[in-house]
Amino acid sequence: MKENWALILGGSNGLGLATAKKLGQHGYHIFIVHRDRRSDAEAVALEFEEIRSLGVQVKTFNADALNSTKRHELIVEMTALLSENHKISVLVHSIAKGSLKPMYSENSSTLSDQDFKITFEAMALSLYDWTKALVRAGLFSEDSRIISFTSEGNTKAMPNYGAVSVAKVALEALTRNIALEFAPIGLKANCIQAGITLTKSFQMIPGQEKIKEHALKRNPSGRLTTPEDVANAVYLLTTDEAKWITGTVIKVDGGESLR
Repeated sequence: MKENWALILGGSNGLGLATAKKLGQHGYHIFIVHRDRRSDAEAVALEFEEIRSLGVQVKTFNADALNSTKRHELIVEMTALLSENHKISVLVHSIAKGSLKPMYSENSSTLSDQDFKITFEAMALSLYDWTKALVRAGLFSEDSRIISFTSEGNTKAMPNYGAVSVAKVALEALTRNIALEFAPIGLKANCIQAGITLTKSFQMIPGQEKIKEHALKRNPSGRLTTPEDVANAVYLLTTDEAKWITGTVIKVDGGESLR
């Protein structure tokens, strides 16, 4: 059994949950920070029990990962829970909290300065906040991997996606600089650019049915990306063979972005 832990920020559904399951299958103990309503608690708990059934430890926290005070409290709690010689060797950022409004509209509200700030802080800056806090707490192992999720909105303009697009570009820049500046202590950081994936966050995007239809037409593999496709790539980036990959964006989309 591994002595290493994976910390998943946003791990109760979508890419984060699929990643937690995949890493659990490979013997990682799992910390999950998530934010869910009481009405979803039973379904989420069943997903977590599925990971525990793999024989690994799973510690979950239904808390606001974006609150600085709560982040400190969570790290103190994680430190107390870690056994001797156990460290966090994988940090996965899967926080999807952003404003999906148009920049211009004659009959609906449009993106405000505050919308941009909230989206940026949640979907980009929080990666750095957590990385820095974990480094200060001494919780990372000597060869840790940091993985975040970006999208094709990093280069392509899409209606209602302006704030998220800005956050994704910032997330990639932060990932590159984390890879550079934390390299002396062994951290590697990469972004995965997933193809269109049917997650809860995707289904909140206005016009998502048209986006889905267009993605299916573009994808030479003939299907959409699944959370499991992305989780497989995350696992590959945690292996010894991937230790020389850092500071890059890796597409996991079955060729969707080729055309």
